[in-house]
Amino acid sequence: MPQPDHVSAVGVPDAAGLDEDIQTVFAKCTEKLGLIPNVLAAYSLRPNKLRNFMAMYNELMLAPSGLTKLEREMVAVVVSSANHCYYCLVAHGQAVRALSGDPQLGEMLVMNYRVAPLDARQRAMLDFAWKLTKTPEQVIEADRAALVEVGLSPEDIFDLADTVGFFNMSNRMAIGIDMIPNPEYHGMDRPEPFAAPPRKPKPV
Repeated sequence: MPQPDHVSAVGVPDAAGLDEDIQTVFAKCTEKLGLIPNVLAAYSLRPNKLRNFMAMYNELMLAPSGLTKLEREMVAVVVSSANHCYYCLVAHGQAVRALSGDPQLGEMLVMNYRVAPLDARQRAMLDFAWKLTKTPEQVIEADRAALVEVGLSPEDIFDLADTVGFFNMSNRMAIGIDMIPNPEYHGMDRPEPFAAPPRKPKPV
């Protein structure tokens, strides 16, 4: 069953009528990704907010940081899982598959990150992201201390909290206007079907 075919419940403007700088961004997306991410199309309803959104996103997710790009995408997925944000789970689940080369990791993070075989650093980061999303008033110094114990610097903790905060905002925006992800994301970075190894016969 296909997902809804709209970009946003409140509509999007004709890209041909957008300012030149935004059209340039859309053209680069089409060239590099083969699509214009629906989040950008949705935000183009308010062009200045789109510019601010892109600047904040690029700083958080692409700029130099003690957190790797994969770690930041993992945080995005776990926050989105806590918030049940369909758009961000699909879009950032694909990013986790692409960066990790592991589609199973993407699926585990989408459904329940606790089942994933994570290292201590990743586990502590995602535990913090989940708590800051679900029960932010309960975050205490011990939670930050747990991040220090696995090697995060003060700057890393700042970047982690900033990323969690951004995706909580982004999730609520996507849910609020019923933003639907590009359908192409569903099939990206998934391995070709493979045959399961034969099972060993059980001893009689």
